[in-house]
Amino acid sequence: MDFDKEIARRRTFGIISHPDAGKTTLTEKLLLFGGAIQEAGAVKNNKIKKSATSDFMEIERQRGISVATSVLAFIYNDKKINILDTPGHKDFAEDTFRTLTAVDSVIVVIDVAKGVEEQTEKLVEVCRMRNIPMIVFINKLDREGKDAFDLLDEVEQKLGLSVTPLSFPIGMGYDFKGIYNIYEKNINLFSGNSKKNIEETIAFTDIESTELENIIGESAAQELRDNLELVDGVYPKFDKDSYLKGAQQPVFFGSALNNFGVRELLDCFINIAPSPRPKMAEERLVNADEKDFSGFVFKIHANMDPKHRDRLAFIKIVSGTFERNKPYLHVRHDKKLKFSSPNAFFAEKKEIVDISYPGDIVGLHDTGNFKIGDTLTSGEKLNYKGIPSFSPEHFRYINNADPMKAKQLYKGIDQLMDEGVAQLFTLELNGRKVIGTVGALQYEVIQYRLEHEYGAKCTYENFPVHKACWVEAEDPSNDEFKEFKRVKQKFLATDKQGQLVFLADSQFSLQMTQQKYPTVKLHFTSEFE
Repeated sequence: MDFDKEIARRRTFGIISHPDAGKTTLTEKLLLFGGAIQEAGAVKNNKIKKSATSDFMEIERQRGISVATSVLAFIYNDKKINILDTPGHKDFAEDTFRTLTAVDSVIVVIDVAKGVEEQTEKLVEVCRMRNIPMIVFINKLDREGKDAFDLLDEVEQKLGLSVTPLSFPIGMGYDFKGIYNIYEKNINLFSGNSKKNIEETIAFTDIESTELENIIGESAAQELRDNLELVDGVYPKFDKDSYLKGAQQPVFFGSALNNFGVRELLDCFINIAPSPRPKMAEERLVNADEKDFSGFVFKIHANMDPKHRDRLAFIKIVSGTFERNKPYLHVRHDKKLKFSSPNAFFAEKKEIVDISYPGDIVGLHDTGNFKIGDTLTSGEKLNYKGIPSFSPEHFRYINNADPMKAKQLYKGIDQLMDEGVAQLFTLELNGRKVIGTVGALQYEVIQYRLEHEYGAKCTYENFPVHKACWVEAEDPSNDEFKEFKRVKQKFLATDKQGQLVFLADSQFSLQMTQQKYPTVKLHFTSEFE
């Protein structure tokens, strides 16, 4: 296989949205088109006993939400597509932010009835900062919702995007007739019962033809013509270059649950979405078509298979090829490692691969060598940046509830923290352990996983802290820093990397500390220069 050809075939993207807008359902339908699963198990439908392929932690199945990012891959029209399905729930935002460092483009899913929601705003902002190309998919058109033009305005105002519709709905909810595909100029009729199968389209060259009335009725036909005229007048023409620069966002309408409008999205996506893009390392810009391998760990997942204690480090390949049994340099440890069974993913199925190309995600069995953000290369010292730890907003003491299982508890906490589920702080004063998380739901997940995967029980105690800040002293030997450490002793802790952390009990004490000790700098993310 030709190396450059392989890169050009790859499309790696993430799907983001507010909880319940239909991310996981859309992911499933995309897999259905890729022939990867035979029957899509709708996330909420009890009639279908098949639970969604991409949610495979027990707690995800019970709650109907995705907790961990999962990696799925399939081939469609000779393009190799890697999807990263992210949790929408805001308590798991950190996992999602990290995943965004590993994708080349993004599909944003919006619920037609609810419009733009807060979680969508946060995630889109991260994508805008990095200029990631985005496609917007407006979902659930088979329900009553907002007017299409109002929605497009809302997306432009609230998300700060400049949109151009590439498909347009005919009616909505109860009167939903279908979708006119502006990109390919054809009509897709909605029959309302094609839950799992793939429906037919009718090609229309001329929108003025009387055929249209016969098919969708007079009023709907007139309305569609007016709407398309308006779209033509108001929105800019689709321009692939500005889409790739992150300056323009195409919009599609559809209903993922009924598998409607998904094929149009996919066909357009593989045409316009970028193949693997260059990535900035601290040392230089790395291009995908370089011959030397480099990649970085964006996620670690322990115990994907409950029968084995295992840890997988997920690596996004940035350049070169990754081959089995070949030694690669682990930059942080400065030592060479070999991998005999690198995995490629397909939801619950993992396969061992001999060779992987840029844009692919590889899972490596890890015995504790990797941390999130580590770089692997074929020899060059590179460090990929941009996966920070965020300052947690919830804090609790963690106590061991079963003295016989102390060892299991510490091992479990240690591994879960490496995964980046939460952050562990050890108080300087008495060595007690405090867990800090971005959202409160994390505590349940930790407790659940400690019990089911490590056989350890824990209890929590509230710990009133407003924010955790990483401490940086201009001069660690000066008196001011020593004074700071003496006075604030009971608020100081160290994180897992041994960096000093100040736990402020209120916004007020944070400001007072900053005024009183000007040479001591406080940071809200762990990556400070």
